[in-house]
Amino acid sequence: MASTILRMENITKLFPGVKALDNVNIDVVEGEIHAIVGENGAGKSTLMNVLSGIYPFGSYTGNVFYQDELCAFRNIKDSENRGIAIIHQELALVPSLSIAENMYLGNERSTAGVINWDLTNQQAAKYMKIVGLNENPRTLIKDIGMGKQQLVEIAKALTKDVKLLILDEPTSSLNENDVKKLLDLLIEFKHEHGITSIIISHKLNEIEYCADRITIIRDGRSIETLDKNVDQITEPRIIKGMVGREMTNRFPPREHTVKGDVAFEIRSWTVYHPQYGDKKVVDNVSLNIHHGEVVGVAGLIGAGRTELAMSVFGRSYGQKITGTLLIDGKPVRLGNVPQAIQHGLAYVTEDRKGNGLVTSNSIKHNVTLSRIEFVSKRGVIDKDLESIRAREQKETLDIKAPTVEQIVGNLSGGNQQKVLLGKWIFAKPDILIMDEPTRGVDVGAKYEIYQIINQLASEGKAILMISSELPELLGMCDRVYVMNESKLIAEFSREDATQEAIMGCILQASKGEISA
Repeated sequence: MASTILRMENITKLFPGVKALDNVNIDVVEGEIHAIVGENGAGKSTLMNVLSGIYPFGSYTGNVFYQDELCAFRNIKDSENRGIAIIHQELALVPSLSIAENMYLGNERSTAGVINWDLTNQQAAKYMKIVGLNENPRTLIKDIGMGKQQLVEIAKALTKDVKLLILDEPTSSLNENDVKKLLDLLIEFKHEHGITSIIISHKLNEIEYCADRITIIRDGRSIETLDKNVDQITEPRIIKGMVGREMTNRFPPREHTVKGDVAFEIRSWTVYHPQYGDKKVVDNVSLNIHHGEVVGVAGLIGAGRTELAMSVFGRSYGQKITGTLLIDGKPVRLGNVPQAIQHGLAYVTEDRKGNGLVTSNSIKHNVTLSRIEFVSKRGVIDKDLESIRAREQKETLDIKAPTVEQIVGNLSGGNQQKVLLGKWIFAKPDILIMDEPTRGVDVGAKYEIYQIINQLASEGKAILMISSELPELLGMCDRVYVMNESKLIAEFSREDATQEAIMGCILQASKGEISA
């Protein structure tokens, strides 16, 4: 029988005004894939931060036993020296450094203090190949998308002598093909190398696919641990443990009848890469959205979906942008983000940490930042009004925080996502571009966000929804456009859209069987 590699007993962690962990207990068997699931704010990431030394010994109560030894990790270096590697939900890469430099930052390949760059790039390429990252190791991080950056983080962890690999939402930026490759990789690590993995994920189908055991955490407490060999593990069973109730429908009902006029349209929209002026990232794309309609954009990573969204939103990405943009049938030119906001556009970015939020500021300041004029008079902010408006968004979106003065960086990923949504809803837009709006969000909070999207649509808002989760697009959208390699290759009605049809279309286009 396999031995226990990790045992965490009665872990309690307090923050000002919040008990994040309340006597949590968990044990992990050597060589298994152990999943930790729970709603946003349940304490999953906090527990892993205790384990990895980010929250040092003495800042929590309870005991951590690793390989049968009581641990007192003072920092993350202590845990890494014992073979524990953690990959966080929010990426920790240096944009101006290359992929290889990031992978070996703090762990340089050097002799007598001199870095061997040939060896660095060679070894980086080896681990990049393992995770399926097809890039030059010398490529700068800022020149690759979020999905590829996530793969860099995973490859970086593999460069260390890992015995226990912790992955916090590792697939949130990956498409379905790359997700399966990663999960299969974890299974291979288990069987071929005996590596133990702890995975935190809100994607329950992934948990069912790869996990040997599942620990459910709710409201800072460990509820139960399910064993694949003993218990009947299904998504409804896990959801009930997470939220404390049954959830029969994953998507709230909405009447999918488009009655409004065309609110937003682009024609022959073409965008070139900001650094590489001869590379098209959006190629002759035309699409439209009616008032009261939710339109999806499907595609693999690198298809050009985010580049399309950002270039439309005040030309915040790309160069040599051509094409026509129409709002309510009238051509407009949005030269910058303030102009886009003034014309009723909002963009919920997929990169909430880098481009969406000021994590060092409060919920209040983040929510009102999009339209500060709504809470100011003659250039002076009305602090009372600002607090009132922020509290309205906090209550509407059920943001779990003591007050709107809470620093956003101290919130869970899902609650940060709600703040980001609140920021743009506060701006009172007519057209919302939502790029991965439920990224890193648990199933209960997803339902709440879907309800908000439906409510916005019922108010006549036009919504463009980019998502890597096809079930999400199929469950929420009136129509679905499909992009591949910078081009728009298909459009499906709600009735005709299926996962098989969309993926088949993409695969055919990749083989050159569909003309643009």
